[in-house]
Amino acid sequence: MIDAASWAARLGGETFLAQTLFRSHTIIKGNADAFAGLLSWDDLNALIASRRLEPPRLRLSRDGVEVPLHRYTLPVTTRRAVSWRRLEPAAFHECLADGSSLVVDSVDDMHDPLRQAAEGLERFTGTTVQVNVYASWTAQEGFGIHWDDHDVVVLQLYGAKRWRLYGPTRQAPAWRDTEVSPEPEGDPLADEVLTAGDMLYLPRGWWHSVSADQGTSSLHLTFGLGTQTGADFLNWAVDQLRSDLALRLDVPRFAPAEEQAAYVATLRTELAGLLNEPRIIERWATSIDTTHPGRLRPSLPYVSDLPPNPAICVRLTCPRAHLGRNGDVVTLSAAGTAWDFAAPAHPILSALLPGRPVTLAELAERASLPLTDVATLVSTLVQGQAATVVEVAL
Repeated sequence: MIDAASWAARLGGETFLAQTLFRSHTIIKGNADAFAGLLSWDDLNALIASRRLEPPRLRLSRDGVEVPLHRYTLPVTTRRAVSWRRLEPAAFHECLADGSSLVVDSVDDMHDPLRQAAEGLERFTGTTVQVNVYASWTAQEGFGIHWDDHDVVVLQLYGAKRWRLYGPTRQAPAWRDTEVSPEPEGDPLADEVLTAGDMLYLPRGWWHSVSADQGTSSLHLTFGLGTQTGADFLNWAVDQLRSDLALRLDVPRFAPAEEQAAYVATLRTELAGLLNEPRIIERWATSIDTTHPGRLRPSLPYVSDLPPNPAICVRLTCPRAHLGRNGDVVTLSAAGTAWDFAAPAHPILSALLPGRPVTLAELAERASLPLTDVATLVSTLVQGQAATVVEVAL
């Protein structure tokens, strides 16, 4: 399992966060079995065979152009008139052998080892994470030279892939932007071959081209990090001011110029007051952490109270939950909800916070509480006020 501590150790811990993240690429060489257990070729085959992975979630690309669906899928309509496109294996294989690259988006939603790895990276970097699979069989580039609007961490699982990195041609380009980033000119800044066990971090906006030109099939994972720009921060700031009358009033577009100027001055004062708070970024970070829904899962068959069964295993599903304490009150904040508990609950919540599975018996031992009390506490998180943030299993 690659948890937050493992990611920190692999990427460089606080040094990576302070000096590399958002700034420059880095390549970390590893052993061939460094990512064993995350995703095998058999796992990928099983996912494709057992899921209706319709485009664009599953797609083929060649030379930067998506391969038409009719080349490798067949239309299917069920007796309930539900239509979808099913892979036609022979045509699918033919496209891949002919130079197309395979992409499967959001595999962390479908495969537990990748879900756990994504949660670990989310805990380390403090942002949302999505995992995509990329597979190639030839030297033909699937996507051509391009840049991504989010930072990525690449794990090479099998085979080898060549990465030509050109750097950015526009600082911090965004998905919603005012200018187009011009293509780079000249030779790449780096020309590297990643082999099994290697890792690459690449900031958003860095142009790159990728090919499996080493004579072997290639399978790699891309962990995409959600962007958190100044525009996102200001959107959050405005939301914090919605209780103020100035932001609720209609914009006086038909009023005299003096009244319009006074209105704008009031808005400026309100926003400046908020932004002048000494720890405003810390407040913002706490807010986005504790309101993000995480990777919620139902707790079936337990829809209300948990039985005091010592073997029941529970796990917190919000990687960026916060635990606070004020006197005798302990507060768990996650998924937009805050739960207040008495001080004896602190050992239980502390054990849940890292997101590792733990049994009710272990929680009872940690807190020196009866099993029935522990089951009641966890039941509160299962039932929730606005969210269910605990996964339950036997």
